[in-house]
Amino acid sequence: MAELATIARPYADALFKASADHLEQTAQWLDRLAEIVIDPDLMRFASHPKSTPEQVLGLIQGAMPQALSAVAQQFLRMVLENGRLSAMPEMALQFRAQVNDRGGASDATVFSPFPMDGGLLAEVVQVLEKRFDRKLHVSVQLQPELIGGIRVVVGDEVLDTSVKARLEQMKVALAA
Repeated sequence: MAELATIARPYADALFKASADHLEQTAQWLDRLAEIVIDPDLMRFASHPKSTPEQVLGLIQGAMPQALSAVAQQFLRMVLENGRLSAMPEMALQFRAQVNDRGGASDATVFSPFPMDGGLLAEVVQVLEKRFDRKLHVSVQLQPELIGGIRVVVGDEVLDTSVKARLEQMKVALAA
């Protein structure tokens, strides 16, 4: 959504500049905040006219596995006071993109029909980093309908070696 991206950009930029010395730590707590605020019950509570930013801040802090740093609390308080909590996931995406750009890396999502253990994932990451010619921050999502193989999304690039994709290619070739 273009509106959320426009709203989130100045927050992500300011946070990126303010946390230049500890970008990875900031990205971790920002990603965690983004995961928490997508909860519909939390968003309903936060958008209620009688809810104060301090109440919402306390609720979010209670959901965090570790206490928020002073910088994180200040950032979250500013977002809440400006009524921009719904843009937090987009802020996290834009912040992560800036961190990746600075480090010459990219986020990658590997869709797999089965769970991948650490050894297999390390091998896959090594091959993918050669293929995409950059460092990758990989997350794995299960997608049983792929049947076999994997599907990898890196930015706007897709590498699909799944059985499902091959069956679709055969179907198109036979129908032609």
